[in-house]
Amino acid sequence: MSRLMIIGAGGVGQVVAYKCASVPSVFSEIMLASRTESKCKAIAADVKKRLGVEMVTAQVDADHSSELAALIRDYKPEMVINVALPYQDLTIMDACLSTGVHYLDTANYEPKDKAHFEYSWQWAYHDRFAAAGLTAILGCGFDPGVSGIFTAHAAKHHFDEIHTLDVVDCNAGDHGQVFATNFNPEINIREITQRGRYWENGVWHETRPLEIHKPIEYPGIGPKESYLLYHEELESLVKHFPSLTRARFWMTFSPNYIKHLEVLQNVGMTRIDPVNYQGMQIVPLQFLKAVLPEPSSLGVNYHGQTSIGCQIRGICKGREKTLFIYNNCDHAETYRETGAQAVSYTTGVPAMIGAQMLLKGLWKKPGVFNVEQFDPDPFMDALKRYGLPWHEQVDLPLARD
Repeated sequence: MSRLMIIGAGGVGQVVAYKCASVPSVFSEIMLASRTESKCKAIAADVKKRLGVEMVTAQVDADHSSELAALIRDYKPEMVINVALPYQDLTIMDACLSTGVHYLDTANYEPKDKAHFEYSWQWAYHDRFAAAGLTAILGCGFDPGVSGIFTAHAAKHHFDEIHTLDVVDCNAGDHGQVFATNFNPEINIREITQRGRYWENGVWHETRPLEIHKPIEYPGIGPKESYLLYHEELESLVKHFPSLTRARFWMTFSPNYIKHLEVLQNVGMTRIDPVNYQGMQIVPLQFLKAVLPEPSSLGVNYHGQTSIGCQIRGICKGREKTLFIYNNCDHAETYRETGAQAVSYTTGVPAMIGAQMLLKGLWKKPGVFNVEQFDPDPFMDALKRYGLPWHEQVDLPLARD
């Protein structure tokens, strides 16, 4: 049994805390830490009410590596799960290195002053983690995360070569709000307003934001207009599966969401550079985040499903084969179980499973790794046990465009 520290007290942090607390045979004690300890205390109280498990809480500014390192030295966890802002990935990795603690996150590093994310900054830590005998697991949510595990599973059990990959992400839920984001508004809006990008024939191709879109059929939901985005797992997957000739990522947005986003962009509210307001420097997107609904508050009225999966085409025993592997998750069911909506649930459950894989020694090797570099089998088995059952459709038609 191992001590665990979770950094981040939003909806994902709530799911990770709940799910870890439900497996006391692996996680002996849990600390939940964030910049706002009152949020940590609220989550701890909810977990105690649901499971009868006590949690420790702390206030810490994860932007400051030395402050976080001091907390880690005092608490002595075996590993840290980072579900906070990706701006903090490197400082948290530094703190783990200085204290001899394993690391896991759910999203890759992104500098605050530029809407751009890539793994190079974190991959550069590989030699230092390896020399310290520590493991760092990157991108262990759903997408990124399970999308990489699905791809590794497909490569191991279904294909001799994978040629095309489309990660398809649909949220067909309704939270009743006029406009809201399902996870951190600052990260969500930065992600979808930057230029799109996809991999084809050994080259990255760029598109205008949300320029390419088409209806995609989602199991149990039906066709939904889906938009091509750049998403971080594409970078690691084309590296680790070099037979890929094309890799793309698609996400659904309602017409209402697109309309509001366009207006916010047109009036400058999605800007990430500071502007002067009454003698103060404010970032418009950070102000917008403050006035939008808190994502963790959406669960109480949420209904409908998410559907996330991988559409894969390749070669098996000399013939072309297709595979669609996916999970559907119900907002109301996840709220009843954990007090969080399905977008938080589908990110938080894989983070808990990844931590379990590491602490059990199944995914424990020195260095910095993306999830698809590990054996997918025990993770796939755990998904079914902990609330994210997956399904496969073999040799059904997949769109070629």
